[in-house]
Amino acid sequence: MLRFFKSLFGQVVLALIAGVIVGLLWPGTAVALKPLGDGFIKLIKMLIPLIVFCVVVHGIAGTGDLKRVGRVGIKSLIYFEVVTTIALLLGLVLAFVFQPGVGMNVDPKALDASAMSAYTANADKLASGGFSDFLLKLIPTTAVSAFANGDVLQVLLFSIVMGVALALLGERGARVAGLIEELSLVLFKIMGLLIRLAPLGVLGAIAFTVGQYGVGSLKQLGMLVLLFYVAVFLFVAVVLGLIMRLSGFSLFKLLRYLREELAVVFATTSSDSVLPQVMAKLKNMGIRDSTVGLVIPTGYSFNLDAFSIYITLAAVFIAQATNTPITMVLLTILAISLVTSKGAHGVPGSAIVVLAATLHAVPAIPAIGLVLVLSVDWFMGIARALGNLIGNCVATVAIAAWEGDIDRERAHAVLDGQALPPGPNETTTATASADCGVMPEPPLERPLYR
Repeated sequence: MLRFFKSLFGQVVLALIAGVIVGLLWPGTAVALKPLGDGFIKLIKMLIPLIVFCVVVHGIAGTGDLKRVGRVGIKSLIYFEVVTTIALLLGLVLAFVFQPGVGMNVDPKALDASAMSAYTANADKLASGGFSDFLLKLIPTTAVSAFANGDVLQVLLFSIVMGVALALLGERGARVAGLIEELSLVLFKIMGLLIRLAPLGVLGAIAFTVGQYGVGSLKQLGMLVLLFYVAVFLFVAVVLGLIMRLSGFSLFKLLRYLREELAVVFATTSSDSVLPQVMAKLKNMGIRDSTVGLVIPTGYSFNLDAFSIYITLAAVFIAQATNTPITMVLLTILAISLVTSKGAHGVPGSAIVVLAATLHAVPAIPAIGLVLVLSVDWFMGIARALGNLIGNCVATVAIAAWEGDIDRERAHAVLDGQALPPGPNETTTATASADCGVMPEPPLERPLYR
């Protein structure tokens, strides 16, 4: 028991319980604790661009095989499109089967449009930009601006170009590649220090939630929220579970391995808060650096599984609630959602913004109906963040297995909780991983990928 409380997971669980208690007994104080959660997320986010840069550049420069990197990128995009399409279809099917909005009989003219004013501008830009505009946004104004704005996709693009250049330079680029690897050690050391603050961040986030909305609101969110949670659970258990089985691994063991990160995401409703730790843990499983560095950051914008379920489910819910017939535009909703669900990561209020952009392109559904969803969006955000994180971790394992970029023996040992003793020639990545609270890498003499 003492060992449990000393672990990060045990401390996060205690913080969750303490946050609920504070929120129930002292709601005013609980609401004032919100900066703890916000501050923790900001501390993590300030390192994400640099960590992504270091991991991707070092992974590509170190692999020496640019064809492999290209294959991983193409396979990732194919996987993302297939899986997110399944998620979008699941949202549509469940909405039509259970009809969560039927019977509400809401008059769109009676809804207060002022609640949507904060999201309208971003939604119009997202809906009207088009595919070419989306591609242009991937290119930063300058290399520095990508890091300054914290745009992960722009950082990823620059990192890929940098990694390819260093790989083509060979020995002449080795010193720069080595410097970037050393910088990654410093960043992971900082992350190891910051992650110790996770219990405080969780305490502030969950206390604010209970104090602001009341514990009753956590239980009685209505048919829409319940159905969304069921949909995400079914998608994770059935679709992602099958993908993991086909890859030769257990989904349950992966979730147990990532339990600390999942607990933090549950409390903060932000998968950004654990991105560096997740990348370190996946590399610790024996997945090649370049694969982790490409799949995870790209997946944060292109592989939003739970987010995709949310878009179609909420769109149909609004149509049902406002008595809007949409049978003839179902394929339109699906096609538009495939586009609008990509690249919205980092947009303020991204869920509502993307949903607004989707409805903007489907005039048959009154966009003002978003006000109905806005009131419960935070609670749905918990399942969205968890589902998205699990989906990206499964995607990384699946693509690594597909490409042969994973040491299966090590992965099974890590997922089974077996202690792997450090060797005499410990790699630098091992030290970085240990700083983030994961097991060390094997010695270099051991074959890393099978």
